[in-house]
Amino acid sequence: MIAFLGQGRMGVPMARRLTQAGHKVTTWRRGGGVTAAEAVDGAELVITMLSDPAAVREVLTAALPGLRPGATVVEMSTIGPEAVRELRALLPAEVGLVDAPVLGSVGPAADGTLTVLAGGDVSGCREVLSVFGSVRELGPLGAGAAMKIAVMSAIVPAQVLLAETFAYGEAHGVDRGALAEVLSGTPLGTLAERLRVPSAETRYSLGHATKDLELGAWEGASMAGAARARLQEARAAGLGERDLTAIAEHVRGGAAHRAVPLNLSTIPATNGRYSHAVRVGDMLYVSGQAAFDEQGNIVGEGSMAVQSEHIFQVISRILADQGATFEDIAFIRTYVTDMDQLLDYGRVRAKYITGTPPASTTVEVSRLFRPGLLLEVDLIVALPG
Repeated sequence: MIAFLGQGRMGVPMARRLTQAGHKVTTWRRGGGVTAAEAVDGAELVITMLSDPAAVREVLTAALPGLRPGATVVEMSTIGPEAVRELRALLPAEVGLVDAPVLGSVGPAADGTLTVLAGGDVSGCREVLSVFGSVRELGPLGAGAAMKIAVMSAIVPAQVLLAETFAYGEAHGVDRGALAEVLSGTPLGTLAERLRVPSAETRYSLGHATKDLELGAWEGASMAGAARARLQEARAAGLGERDLTAIAEHVRGGAAHRAVPLNLSTIPATNGRYSHAVRVGDMLYVSGQAAFDEQGNIVGEGSMAVQSEHIFQVISRILADQGATFEDIAFIRTYVTDMDQLLDYGRVRAKYITGTPPASTTVEVSRLFRPGLLLEVDLIVALPG
């Protein structure tokens, strides 16, 4: 049996490919009503296809009680080699690990024509991986993750460069179609054609491209670093869910200097009367976060520790979406309904805020907007340049 822990544009067609190939597949996604531990119970192979390193760590940690000895985890997200090594330390020694991120987008995922970049011992999963496309065996654990980041560190900045090329041409009276035709005779021709008319369908989201460069743009990588900054601007302007080719529109119109509401798909939705956060320039204002799950139910009713942990997990996703960490928090404000439980909150907070503490206010209130809520936390964040 195969357990597929994933969601989104790539996860759905990949899980469907496994089913069509005759494999018995148990799937897991956020809010699906099945825990990760339940989904992997009895599985010989566990495949993860998630948004970022934090999500992979969170889900596999939750799955640990259900992992059977002798099972193999195949990590197919784009998380980088350092995160793969962290997963090896997280998983029991009797559970195997293979890193196998893919090259390709939604169409190839559905057609089974992805390129699988595999690191580690694939002898027990080679046949399953071939369902997704061609398998490149690249060496020891982490080699696939490193190859994926290396490739994206070329492909993504090239598209940002072309977005700037089209913007320059338009500013100087160069016809967009003519420029694309001239570029078609160069090694950049295929990418130039993609950016001539940005895709209405999201094949590879701008948000994921930004995350990939955040993993790969090391200090001194000038071109990747500049492209990362451009993409972070575009993501802050609300283009994160659009196809990467939307960067051409962003560069064409110039960076937006206005309040940009941010609503993430990776955390429980709001009630529609507020946004998770609002970015203005390099400042991020995070709305009061409370302990709600995807169905709007209170998490950990009666437990300050459980509600605090849930809130800080949500905050970590909001920060990561904007390329920030807990060290970038300038101000944190906490509303609690019972100061006698403040120590439980403080223990959880100290796990996440470990450096120089930010400015802070803690207020006791008689009640919050839903009975059963014990605390609410809002933030002001100075985003890294």
